[in-house]
Amino acid sequence: MIIGVPKEIKKDEHRVALLPVGAEILSKKKHKVLVEKGAGFGSGITDAEYRAAGARIVASASEIWKKSDMIIKVKEPQPVEIRMARKEQILFTYFHFAASKPLTDGMLKTGAICIAYETMVGLDGTLPLLTPMSEVAGRMAIQEGAKYLEKPMGGLGILLGGVPGVDPAHVTIIGGGVVGTHAAKMAAGMGASVAILDIDLERLRYLSDVLPANVKTLMSNPANIRQEIAKADLVVGAVLIPGAKAPKLVTRRMLKLMKKGSVIVDVAVDQGGCIETIKPTTHSNPIYEVEGVIHYAVANMPGAVSRTSTYALTNATFPYALEIANKGWEKAANVNPTIWTGVNMLRGCVTDAAVARAFRMKHTPLEEII
Repeated sequence: MIIGVPKEIKKDEHRVALLPVGAEILSKKKHKVLVEKGAGFGSGITDAEYRAAGARIVASASEIWKKSDMIIKVKEPQPVEIRMARKEQILFTYFHFAASKPLTDGMLKTGAICIAYETMVGLDGTLPLLTPMSEVAGRMAIQEGAKYLEKPMGGLGILLGGVPGVDPAHVTIIGGGVVGTHAAKMAAGMGASVAILDIDLERLRYLSDVLPANVKTLMSNPANIRQEIAKADLVVGAVLIPGAKAPKLVTRRMLKLMKKGSVIVDVAVDQGGCIETIKPTTHSNPIYEVEGVIHYAVANMPGAVSRTSTYALTNATFPYALEIANKGWEKAANVNPTIWTGVNMLRGCVTDAAVARAFRMKHTPLEEII
C-alpha cells in the first residue's frame, strides 16, 4: 500500500501524523511511504529523518493525494484537501464530522473511506485515539485559562493557586471524562479550588476517590451548573458524546451570572462546544468576549505543544494505521472491532449513526455495505 503523509495546513497546526519510526516499520512491511516536504518541521522532525527511515520526501501535497492509497493526517481535511480526495481512498484522521456540515457534505461527495480517530471505541469502551489528545487538551485548558485570568490578558487578575492568606481561584469543570479529569488534576495541582460535574454517579464516585481533596464532585444539572459558574473564575467545558454534537449546557443567559473578566475554555469546541456562545478560534487569535467573559475556543489546542502531541498521538494511532495498511481497510475493520467503529463514511454513505443524526441524514450501517 502507498501511505501518504501530507503537511497539516489547518491554521496554527504543527503536528504530523507519522513519526520516522512509523515510516521505518511500514517500509519494512513493503509499503511505500510518501511524506510531504517539511511535514514534520513543526514537531521538530526533519526530512532527513524520514528519508533515513525509508520514506520518500515529496514536494507537493497534490502528489501525495494523487498517489496514495491511504492518507494519514491529524486534523480534518481542509477545503483544498477535500477537492483532492478521491473515491475509495482511505483517510485516517480526526474528522469531527458532527461539528461541520460543509465538511460532511464535501467528504460524502468524494466517495472516500473516512476512518475517524475520534469515534474508534476500544473493547473496554474507551476511545483510544481520542484519549491522548484529550489528556493534552485537559491539561492545556488549565494552562491557558490561568494565563487569561491575568490582568494584562483581560482577566480578573487572579493567580490560580492563590498564596498563603489569599484565596485561590475557583475552577468549574463540566464533564468528568478524560479531558475533565486531566483538567482537574492540573488545576488541583496548582492549588485551585475545583468542582467537577458529571451526569454519571459512578464516575463521580471514582473521581472522588482518585482526585485530591481540593476537588469536589457534583451531579451535572442546570441548577448545579448555574451555582458553580456564578462563583467560577475559570470554567472548562469538557463534555463529549462520541461522534455527536456536544449539548449546550451553559446558555448565553447563564453568562450574566459569571464575573466580568472570568474565563471559559471550551475543549468541546471540536464537536460544536458545550457553551452556547462558543465559536472556534485559532492559536493566533484565541479569545473573544461575550458579556464580559473571556472565551477561549481553539479547536486544535494540542497543536500548540506539537512535539508532545505528535508523539502522544502517533503512539496511539500507528498500530491501527499499520493494521489497515497490512490487511486493507475492509479486512482490518472486520477483524478489529475498534477499526470498525471508526468508519464514518464509505462510498458516499454515512455509516456513523451520530453523524447522520447530527444533520438528519440517512444512516447506512456499515454491515449493510460490506
